[in-house]
Amino acid sequence: MKARTVVFDLFGDYLRYRGGEVRLRGLIALMECFGVREATVRVVVTRLRREGLLTSRRDGRETTYLLTDRSWQLLDEGRDRIFQRVEGPWDGRWHTVIYSVPETDRALREQLRKKLQWLGFGPLAQSVWVSPHDRVAEVRDTFASQPTIQLDLLHARSEGADHDRNIATRAWNLTKLDHDYLALLENYRPLLDRYRAGELDGKQALAERMRLVYDYRKLPFQDPDLPPELLPDGWAGRSAHEVFVQAHSLLRAPAEAYVDELISRD
Repeated sequence: MKARTVVFDLFGDYLRYRGGEVRLRGLIALMECFGVREATVRVVVTRLRREGLLTSRRDGRETTYLLTDRSWQLLDEGRDRIFQRVEGPWDGRWHTVIYSVPETDRALREQLRKKLQWLGFGPLAQSVWVSPHDRVAEVRDTFASQPTIQLDLLHARSEGADHDRNIATRAWNLTKLDHDYLALLENYRPLLDRYRAGELDGKQALAERMRLVYDYRKLPFQDPDLPPELLPDGWAGRSAHEVFVQAHSLLRAPAEAYVDELISRD
């Protein structure tokens, strides 16, 4: 795990519930749990401040670090993607974004593609992205100030269930994603009994919980959260999500107690 990733995860899972800030000494103590040295912590927080992702204030001789509003927004959006799943029946509609970006604006085109992927859209064809969830307004609002982007936003139905499943398999690599979910299940499902029994001390629980989030979060960011009727038989995604939520909850108490212990020494 990269040091900057650990900093954000500490804020997102722990420090946000403890005033949303931490003194430098406390952050150094927390980062030591993941083998990150003090010198590296100081470099990371300096870079994050320069990028506008962290801010700081002086408390006497101490420096206290806080996330900026921009960082909290990114954390909240990421948390929703990791922990939330769309509930309820699908209305059968596909929501489509067709875009045109001048060849000279390659960076802007890449930004658009990343936003589409973040929102769960998949590429059906060149410059044509689809989703079973109506998030086209978010795409439009995000790029409203970019006159060089031409967006056509459509809502439509296919010819039927077989065609819907064909669209899903063309827009997303569901076979690979299912394989990755199975790998996570094989790794963490056998550990649930240990977590329930409280076999891990605080430091171990903190490290294990951080690793769990790190291992799992890349999957929801690739997963469009398709309705059940569009998924392959035996889809492992829902089971993997349930195991993730269970493990995350079971490790919470000892991990949080250890965080409290470390920052109280500050």
